[in-house]
Amino acid sequence: MEEEIKTALKKCAVGFGTSEVVEEFSVEDGELKLIKKKVTRRDVPPDIKAVKLLMDGGTEQLSDEELEAEMQRLTKLLEEENFE
Repeated sequence: MEEEIKTALKKCAVGFGTSEVVEEFSVEDGELKLIKKKVTRRDVPPDIKAVKLLMDGGTEQLSDEELEAEMQRLTKLLEEENFE
């Protein structure tokens, strides 16, 4: 369980993409039929609090300015990765 929490925290610290699927069904001839499907993709930006939690976990503490710079660096990396 602890490993899953660390993995989720790392994911929040660097940001991630997610998709939401909404499906609309109708009953035709006694059966459900899919009539509309909408997939929405969104990017969740890095979370400075998650970065701070990771940094506090055994490494030296960074100032708010250093954390902000690290978040901007990670955001830039994420944006570059999304364009490739």
